Amino acid sequence: MTAPPAPEPSLIADGLACLRGGRLVFAGLSFRLDAGEALVLTGPNGSGKSSLLRLVAGLVPAFTGTLGWTGAPGSIAYLGHQDAVKPALTVREALRIWAAFAGAAAGEGAIEAAIAAVGLEGLDDLPGRYLSAGQRRRLALARLELGRSALWLLDEPTLGLDVASVARLEGRIARHRAAGGLVMLATHVPLALDGARGLALQDYAAEELPL
Repeated sequence: MTAPPAPEPSLIADGLACLRGGRLVFAGLSFRLDAGEALVLTGPNGSGKSSLLRLVAGLVPAFTGTLGWTGAPGSIAYLGHQDAVKPALTVREALRIWAAFAGAAAGEGAIEAAIAAVGLEGLDDLPGRYLSAGQRRRLALARLELGRSALWLLDEPTLGLDVASVARLEGRIARHRAAGGLVMLATHVPLALDGARGLALQDYAAEELPL
């Protein structure tokens, strides 16, 4: 008997609220993100953009509300502010470890493709301590090529990137969406993301806890 096809991945939030440091950062937040879509989080510092990304990534719990993900377990990739680049590891070694952590059977061909995707060719044997801030960020972004995650959660992905690297990132996001992937990101640098929707976190600000 043929198994039914897997449903297309979607992310559905209903009435989310996030508590941070005893303060309700946002409340009553609902949205839906389907395959091929991109959602850009906007709002001033402290409005909860990073908190929402961490909540979706499963790193912090929701205070109230529900969050549903129809994609495969483990098919969410999160890139935070920190690059998580170990100073002693080379570019290639770091990618091998990240691939193993993501459960991806990444051979040398996949590692080479990840390096090329972020323009780090020729630096694959260079330890992280010798990389510039922009190169470290590009290395962190190379992780997205490993594991083939359906949902990308990107917190200020353009930090330290030059114009060419930003353009390269825009192209990668476009290809990911064209293949049915989903993207949620927070950025202070406008990105060319065709058809992306915006979510203004300040519209869901909450000043006090509900009684």
